[in-house]
Amino acid sequence: MLKIVADHYPQIQIVASGSSTLGASTKFRDTLVGRKTELWLTPLITADLNDFNQGDIHHRLLHGGLPPFFLETVLPEPDFQEWIDAYWAKDIQELFRLERRYPFQKFTELLMAQSGGVFEASSFARPCEVSRGTISNYLSILEATFVVHVIRPFSSRRATEIVAAPKVYGFDTGFVCYYRGWSQLRQEDFGLLWEHFVLNEIMAQTQSREIHYWRNKRGQEVDFLLTHARNIPIAIECKWTASGFSPRALLAFRRQYPDGENFVVAHDVDRVFTSNYNGIQVKFVNLETLIAEICAFER
Repeated sequence: MLKIVADHYPQIQIVASGSSTLGASTKFRDTLVGRKTELWLTPLITADLNDFNQGDIHHRLLHGGLPPFFLETVLPEPDFQEWIDAYWAKDIQELFRLERRYPFQKFTELLMAQSGGVFEASSFARPCEVSRGTISNYLSILEATFVVHVIRPFSSRRATEIVAAPKVYGFDTGFVCYYRGWSQLRQEDFGLLWEHFVLNEIMAQTQSREIHYWRNKRGQEVDFLLTHARNIPIAIECKWTASGFSPRALLAFRRQYPDGENFVVAHDVDRVFTSNYNGIQVKFVNLETLIAEICAFER
């Protein structure tokens, strides 16, 4: 229908919104090639909190960034499961025709509960009662429909680096909290959720999922890496408080990849400041400044 309208009324601009099936559908991707612009609407970002007159980041992390859930004063726990049921019925059944509901939803629940961790398909096969290949297929479906984000490792295939195992993040902090059984947040929960929130903000502002992470076989890890600007890696570490940053992993990364900017994005940074660690300059920023810096690099 959109193609017919565009053919006959080219002077009319149309805004068409839809669920994840639109982006995942090959037919839609192939229609109107060169005549459409896609805008990815992520869960609420920082600017949206101001528009909703609700600047409480704790509320955003627990309730998530879907507007109906975010606007509730009491945590709407039943609505999360209802959303997942609707996702299965509409997005999955209409497009992918999966026959068995239980293993797919079980996998989705386990993945949300372990969100932010390194993914290993075989660890999910047994509890979901399916093969490792089926688990990999399920992950591809969840990624295609934007319910999870698969963050792949950055490497030059050195023997000391993780080169294949991705990290998987749930698309929304509310679902991560729900499937972890969190109805109230403790201080130790904020670091993980802040990492999810930063990832959501970067993807929303750049409209890209081209984000990586780095990890070596000693367990040292850099949260996110961007390589848009001249393929030089921008390193980003996410910390709820700036005092929680340890430079050990970043220094290990920069010994192998010395070029590029280094950022620590923390919730409690009011003014930007820079620290030097063994000759490596690290800039401590808030989320707004980080986005401005990233956009400047891309220009």
